[in-house]
Amino acid sequence: MVDRANIKQMIPALPEEKIDMLAATSMLQQQAADIRNQRINWQSYLQSQMISKEDYDFIAAFDTSDAKARENKLKENPHQAAKTFLNLLGHVSKDQTIQYLLTMIDDMLQEDRSRVEIFREHSTRKRESVWGPFLNLLNRQDGFIMNMTSRIIAKLACWSHDLMEKTDLQFYLTWLKDQLKLSFDALQETGLHAGLEQDTAAEQAKEAADMLHELLNPNNDYIQSVARCLQMMLRIDEYRFSFVSVDGISTLLSVLSGRVNFQVQYQLIFCLWVLTFNPLLAEKMNKFNVIPILADILSDSVKEKVTRIILAVFRNLIEKVEDGQVAKEHCIAMVQCKVLKQLSILSQRKFDDEDITADIEFLNDKLQASVQDLSSFDEYSTEVKSGRLEWSPVHKSGKFWRENASRLNEKNYELLRIL
Repeated sequence: MVDRANIKQMIPALPEEKIDMLAATSMLQQQAADIRNQRINWQSYLQSQMISKEDYDFIAAFDTSDAKARENKLKENPHQAAKTFLNLLGHVSKDQTIQYLLTMIDDMLQEDRSRVEIFREHSTRKRESVWGPFLNLLNRQDGFIMNMTSRIIAKLACWSHDLMEKTDLQFYLTWLKDQLKLSFDALQETGLHAGLEQDTAAEQAKEAADMLHELLNPNNDYIQSVARCLQMMLRIDEYRFSFVSVDGISTLLSVLSGRVNFQVQYQLIFCLWVLTFNPLLAEKMNKFNVIPILADILSDSVKEKVTRIILAVFRNLIEKVEDGQVAKEHCIAMVQCKVLKQLSILSQRKFDDEDITADIEFLNDKLQASVQDLSSFDEYSTEVKSGRLEWSPVHKSGKFWRENASRLNEKNYELLRIL
């Protein structure tokens, strides 16, 4: 397993991280901005004995726009901060108040990442799970509550000194995966319904635009926020195998195979990219048909950020794997998926990002070399493994089969089993 200390050096900081994930979670942020402008009458909760005097004193003092006052209150008694927030989340039932509390917590963590330890230390002192109160909120019906909670869980899991425990981690990653699938399924249903109603080319063009808009509307409001949480989680090597174990890669590729907008494409391909920094996962990645799927997206891509991240995945699939034969198979798979043709087209364009140019040159060199080195049987073997077997002239040749039939028995009949 890759040393956790080296992960940040291997994966450069993303521009959107510097702007508080706004690009990737705009729907959530818009709602959070509205929620911040609300005012909660904490006095009424105290008078009705729904909260204790101790919790009231803290939350009434902390609920201020004065950042310095909030910081002083946290330094004065960090244990009380965690205790009050968790008590209120556990005892208040009104959605509007829960939304407000979660936004306060998220803002508090965003101001200073080290504050995640406030909740960690409180749970250790109480001998309780830090995750329980937050994981329970993922079951609420309100979309904002679920997704703001998810954002907080991702921060606690990624910014704390301690990693998320396995059972809670699997629950959370499964929730993220299922949310992606639900949003995608809703989008596909929209597309199917739209397809039945279209009569003219003009209407179809309008519907295509509407479908992209639909991605950011009911049922799909939070897909970017879900993807952003995954982007955070998968930067940590120890979380990657848990994601694979809940069938996460298949879900990413299933969504990418359908019709999603370029922002979601970028985010989900970013998830694949960080996974490929682990050599073991990089070796297994094309068993999920990642190369054919990304090659198709590359051929249609008009956004530079999507092109950049696909090329970065392809480079890792060659560069990060430790088994030379697997790297060779990845090269052949890319050649078969017409990546060389795309590289030729891209090489004619001018990019501001030097990484794109470097990746184009790297991939072009590697794929050209693999073509020179390619035997007909290598090509056939890679086609079988990719699931994109084409009945090309060389494979109809009697000479090809006389020379290579016995090779079907290699590696314990691997190819015959796939066939």
